[in-house]
Amino acid sequence: MNPAIEIRGLTRRFRKQEAVHDLTLTVPAGCACAFLGRNGAGKTTTIKMLAGLLRPTQGESFLHGCDSQKLQPVDWQRIGYVSENQELYGWLTVAELIAFTRALYPAWDLAFEQEITRMLELPLARKVRVLSRGERAKLALLLTIAFHPLLLILDEPFAGLDPLAREEFLTSLLEITAQQEWSLFFSTHEIDDVERLADQVAIIEEGVLQVNEPLDRLQQRFREIEVEGVPARTTPPPGALLAKQAGSRLSYIDAAFTDEAAIQALFPAARVRALPMSLKQIFLTQAKIFQLRKRAS
Repeated sequence: MNPAIEIRGLTRRFRKQEAVHDLTLTVPAGCACAFLGRNGAGKTTTIKMLAGLLRPTQGESFLHGCDSQKLQPVDWQRIGYVSENQELYGWLTVAELIAFTRALYPAWDLAFEQEITRMLELPLARKVRVLSRGERAKLALLLTIAFHPLLLILDEPFAGLDPLAREEFLTSLLEITAQQEWSLFFSTHEIDDVERLADQVAIIEEGVLQVNEPLDRLQQRFREIEVEGVPARTTPPPGALLAKQAGSRLSYIDAAFTDEAAIQALFPAARVRALPMSLKQIFLTQAKIFQLRKRAS
């Protein structure tokens, strides 16, 4: 089976500015991959190249085996895409826009549409132009999934949503995802939401891929280490990240954690704690390390 997404050496330059550099990434079929990075990291540029909306300077990408730059209408019958600023026909009612879109997809599932409409509590009689941002996001989601795409691509689906609307949207997406056998690729800087949705995490910084691995493996290998009772000016172990010491307390990040006993053996007279890290903490650690290395280069 072809991967859901396969990216090979993808690069995009805007004049002298390189937005994406030599990006290689594979998303297996059936996987939910979170594509993370700060604003301006290259997430949207990458997604536009995946959707065939932007031509790469070099490299190539494939969606379920189809060249992104050669996607045909028949290919879009199995690919759903919601952009960061999704344009919807504001003069139509919600019901009219759903009916209009339904006619474009032979595989549209009317029963599924009605189920999702109820789940998302969409106001069918209301004009699209007067919908809240959260309602527009839910409507865009319905229009993108009612034909059961094999691959769903979401660019910043939570952007601009207030906390309640974001929670409702995420809950709905989780419920729908549980019913479907699809692949999901989504960019976001709302890191707290990712752990509930993603199997795989890819982190990009200034167009360069920094991390790409399953979420559970990423969280297994990262630990915040706290060591109490060490001499002043204790040298952190090799590979320690963001180390700092205050008195007899040494703390650092271990990005290759195996077990606490191995760390205790380094500090036999001290008390050692290895604390699990959230994905947000890991993301911030990666960002700080990237900036430190950039300044040093």
